[in-house]
Amino acid sequence: MQYEPQIWAAADLLIAAGIKQSKFPDFMMPFFALVMLESRMRNVIAQLEKEGLSRETDMDEFIEAFRDEKCGYNEFIVKEGKTLSTICSNDKTFEQDFNTYRKGFDQELKMLLGIDRGTEEQKFLNMDGIVAELRAKKILLATVTKWAEIDLSGYDNSAITTLEEHIKRRWADISAETAGEQYTPDDIISLISEIVASKITVAKSQYVHVYDPTCGGGNLLFGVADRLKANGYNYVATYGCDLSDSLYALSCIESKFRTHSKIQHGNTLTKVPFMGTEFNVVIANPPYGVSWKGYESDIKNDQTGQFHYYPSVSDGQLLFMQHILFQLADNGIAVEVHNGSTLFSGDAGGGESNIRKFIFDKDWVEAIIQMPSDEFFNTGIYTYLWIMNKNKAPERKDHVMLINGSNGWRLLKKSKGNKRREMLPEHRKAIVDALAKFEDCEIGKVYPKWHFYYNKQALTLTDVDEADVSVLETVCKGDKPFKIEPAMAILNNTAYSPLTELEPENAATVFEALRSYDPMQDVLLIKDVNGDSYTFDADMNSFFRELKKGDTSSLGCGKWIFKLVNNRKTAKQSIQCAIVPTYINDYEIIDYSPNEDENDRLIDTFLQKYIYHPYEKKDNTVGVELNFNKEFYVPEEIDGVDKILSDLSDLETSLQDIRLGF
Repeated sequence: MQYEPQIWAAADLLIAAGIKQSKFPDFMMPFFALVMLESRMRNVIAQLEKEGLSRETDMDEFIEAFRDEKCGYNEFIVKEGKTLSTICSNDKTFEQDFNTYRKGFDQELKMLLGIDRGTEEQKFLNMDGIVAELRAKKILLATVTKWAEIDLSGYDNSAITTLEEHIKRRWADISAETAGEQYTPDDIISLISEIVASKITVAKSQYVHVYDPTCGGGNLLFGVADRLKANGYNYVATYGCDLSDSLYALSCIESKFRTHSKIQHGNTLTKVPFMGTEFNVVIANPPYGVSWKGYESDIKNDQTGQFHYYPSVSDGQLLFMQHILFQLADNGIAVEVHNGSTLFSGDAGGGESNIRKFIFDKDWVEAIIQMPSDEFFNTGIYTYLWIMNKNKAPERKDHVMLINGSNGWRLLKKSKGNKRREMLPEHRKAIVDALAKFEDCEIGKVYPKWHFYYNKQALTLTDVDEADVSVLETVCKGDKPFKIEPAMAILNNTAYSPLTELEPENAATVFEALRSYDPMQDVLLIKDVNGDSYTFDADMNSFFRELKKGDTSSLGCGKWIFKLVNNRKTAKQSIQCAIVPTYINDYEIIDYSPNEDENDRLIDTFLQKYIYHPYEKKDNTVGVELNFNKEFYVPEEIDGVDKILSDLSDLETSLQDIRLGF
């Protein structure tokens, strides 16, 4: 980019002055805003002069016409024709002129720039504070001179927002304040714009309302708007909101040079900046992995109805997804950039899975596109575009397309931070064409949406021994399922401690006491699941006789429980004994069918085929997740046996040559 050397030269001054690099954006953004404002105002002045207005013949009319443009105002620039360059040309009057220049802005621009603000006012760009620090370090004139060399009057909107993003992202990876921020690169903005243009249903003669709830400095929002205009959509209104003071100020300043543009400041999720407005197009690249704990109570007390479920408090991406769909018109298209966690994080029944299920139930997901890695400036991770459509074509109903765009890239000649790759027009076209055709192809697959649902069937397993035998099968025989209750038998013995629990294989020490038990005289009771009592039948008496001989092989996996009991009438102590099954809580992941009867059949068939323990079905929870690696997995080709043996033979020959000294 043409002005990068001057910008980095200004950064060199900060380095020499001992300013921490993590603070560089704070020092550079105010001056970038000044240069942008001045260049834009000079463009407006040139346009008015081209229309025949002149400051020399009628200053009042000229100023009135300039103010009618509603792009802000600076008397020093508009009335006196002064610029940063002319101010810096005279070092003796620089301080006075630069002070007059700054104070010449109108009140709103002063607020955004941080000029003449009170101690309680919003900081935004904090121009006065930065100027004071640079003056104290004796590099104010040198810094302003470097920035004065930059003339953005010939730059289009997209180029200016891209330059702004370059300034911010260069130090993003070392600034704690930029955690989770991923500045959308120009090639990805182009892809998003091309997708929107291919899907939008608004006539070109009508207004397109574009919204970005995490607009930052506006590079994505205004970049998409500019590309839509280039595609013939002449009436594009832009709306944005951002929590960052400096980024809000920059996007707000940029909005002043656009028609029908509104930018608000604050937390989108709690403020809902454009409540009641529905948008034809929503685009967003929300922060990844950023906690929303600081405003958790506000989110959970939200009364708008935008949040149906809550994701993990450590990552708010899926909150933004719900907000976006809340604001999306019924005929609207949304394109959102997320990292991989939104595809699969969270278990069935958890917040993340429930959010995905809610959106899939509504059939609002049309496609998900995997981007190449190393595409963003301060992260090398894979990212994904979610294409959300509330008005899918009939043939696309209940279907979702996955597009693997991860291989469509070219290496940059020079890396920009972590950005080492870029998508060329042909790469983007392949993705847009695949989405337009919506059929299986080299880079895309279409699935019924139910493909991504799954059952998480909870089970209670009755534990079994090495022979896969449970105590229910050996003690509780018969057609009815029996549940062993404690206090099955009373044994006259005083040698055991109260509430002693022994596994069957460790129960040999009590067999002697059991041998004194006569099942024909004493009654052993068991209870079924309904609470009805039964006595031992012949099979159980046979089992108990084997047990009295010390044979535990047929006991199965269970647990002996002994309890010391005092008999007040006889003044004797006895032991209550029970054989209790041991249980395991578990779950199985099973394929899903939207047909309830078929879904039940799938679950039962799976359990009967794969579960060997006796089990009891508990609650079933339906989840939704996506796995690109699974869907686009290509098995690695393995050499055949003959090739492997040949390679081993060659290796052996090479080793033999080494041993012989060849």
